[in-house]
Amino acid sequence: MSLPDGVEINGPLHDRYDEILTPEALGLLAELHRTFEPRRRDLLARRATREAALARGELFDFLPDTAHIREGDWRVAEPAPGLVDRRVEITGPTDAKMTINALNSGARVWLADLEDANTPAWENVIGGQLNLRDAIDRTLELTAPTGKRYTLHDGDLATIVVRPRGWHLTEKHLLVDGERLAGALVDFGLYFFHCARRQLDRGAGPYFYLPKLESHHEARLWNDVFVLAQQRLGIPHGTIRATVLIETFPAAFEMEEILHELRDHCAGLNAGRWDYMFSVVKKFRSRGADFLLPDRNTVTMTAPFIRAYTELLVRTCHKRGAHAIGGMAAFIPSRRDPQVNETALAKVREDKTREAGDGFDGSWVAHPDLVQLCREIFDAQLGDRPHQVDRVRADVTVTAAQLLDVRHTPGSRTEAGLRNNISVGIQYLASWLAGTGAVAINNLMEDAATAEISRSQVWQWLHTGVTLDAGSDTAGPGPLVTRELVERIADEEIAKLGGDPGDYDAARSLFLDVAVSDEFVDFLTVPAYERMP
Repeated sequence: MSLPDGVEINGPLHDRYDEILTPEALGLLAELHRTFEPRRRDLLARRATREAALARGELFDFLPDTAHIREGDWRVAEPAPGLVDRRVEITGPTDAKMTINALNSGARVWLADLEDANTPAWENVIGGQLNLRDAIDRTLELTAPTGKRYTLHDGDLATIVVRPRGWHLTEKHLLVDGERLAGALVDFGLYFFHCARRQLDRGAGPYFYLPKLESHHEARLWNDVFVLAQQRLGIPHGTIRATVLIETFPAAFEMEEILHELRDHCAGLNAGRWDYMFSVVKKFRSRGADFLLPDRNTVTMTAPFIRAYTELLVRTCHKRGAHAIGGMAAFIPSRRDPQVNETALAKVREDKTREAGDGFDGSWVAHPDLVQLCREIFDAQLGDRPHQVDRVRADVTVTAAQLLDVRHTPGSRTEAGLRNNISVGIQYLASWLAGTGAVAINNLMEDAATAEISRSQVWQWLHTGVTLDAGSDTAGPGPLVTRELVERIADEEIAKLGGDPGDYDAARSLFLDVAVSDEFVDFLTVPAYERMP
């Protein structure tokens, strides 16, 4: 294979990889890297500077320098084809089975996940691109080992919206001038190069979900990437559309600014609970009781600080003509336990009914069996309308103090919660290291965001000196969270899983490295990635 100057491929070239790793596609990646890599690194350094200021006692607030943007009269671009009605969106990785099932699910949109629900193994990175291209061409099919055959339905399929990796991750199998490329630019660039015109020819377009943004400056970087990529392929300005996940604490204070930076390319904002909670712990991990969360599974979307952020998100989006997309229903229906289904589906119904009533224009589900339930709820709210962007929620006023009000989150910090964090975190990482990024655990579809909040909460409780609350079967306070307690619980929870405990050695080691280390690791996927081939 002839490669552009300065480009190296360090991964194996399996069957059909040359269809994705073409000289022209790699040339686009090289230009993106050379143009934007210095800015990416600078923005990551700004994150560290901001965290240091928080550790010294500063707090987030709405930016005084951008008040003119918040007070100005502007709107984002009109919804693009395939993104007008988004009442149900399904999420999942880009393996062939999930790709087919998601596109066939009846959801209006599929978040094709190259980020949290995907392990960035080389085979997943390039194989996912092949699956996306084949799906658009309607040639993707799969025969499972059981003999079951998966094919795409005739007629309308879900609109594909690709989520690339965040700015913090790199791709070690592709180098330009001896430097790793940003994983975000690899995922974006390969999909855009091969599929943008294919999507336009089918009446849709190249659409993206942007994860982990922490400032409007990071949104500006994405916008500049879009502009350059469109110019290079001769695609009209504004063809790309992006929905931004507001899943970090700092981004919640810059929602209008983020929309403004992307206004020619923006489709909306999304509310993501697990990563938002992880960001709270990460940003204020050393600030004591004011930012200590209770057991993660007890923190619902009605917690005051989360309620404030979701209300502000809907208000912000509709004020600027953008869609507001609700959070995830991660429940996986059980075919063996009707009682589990009944209880969980009641919670899903309550959650989606609240979102629809609050003004969200659609919401996420993790499993095809939940598509119908979510659609029924939004059908009841929307009727024949494709969305409710015209509902501007002028009644909503949210202050910085409300967004920061973590201390009034109801709930307790219990040994059961600690055990759940450790067990789920280790189970997830065992699957992640084996190449699977979306994992069913306890009837929930878990991804990297779950592991992040699990390990970060353990780290915070340990380093804050938390004494656990009494459980239902204990008198008096629970134990002090110590490294020894965490390690003992890890061994006990692994023993409960059965099988060979050695199967979890690597996951246990990684989990403890990021959960009890003296220094907080920004993203567990960074050291995890280095442990993969």
